[in-house]
Amino acid sequence: MKRIQRLRRHKRVTKKMRGSKEQPRLVVFRSKKHIYAQVINDSSHEVIIGASTLSKDFKEKNLKTTGIESAKLVGQILAQLAANAGIKAVCFDRAGYKYHGRIKSLAEGAREGGLKF
Repeated sequence: MKRIQRLRRHKRVTKKMRGSKEQPRLVVFRSKKHIYAQVINDSSHEVIIGASTLSKDFKEKNLKTTGIESAKLVGQILAQLAANAGIKAVCFDRAGYKYHGRIKSLAEGAREGGLKF
């Protein structure tokens, strides 16, 4: 039931939000053990970059995969990859989750890394 409600919220928000080449969409997904973030260009339907607690850059740090600290690090890694790809601004899609905890931490980490949203 909770998952269905979250997907409804996500669909409602995504209808109004479109990522373009100039300002792509930053989408977040969280599971019990991991957190994932992708930068998507909706006009060409492609994932530009992605980072997660399963990525090689994160695993080099030897942190646990759950928690606020790990989400913040994923945000910083994503911002660094975005800077390398020439992306400066994104629109943040929290995917129906509350802006709280790991989602908020990932967003703050991305902002500290230089992304604007």
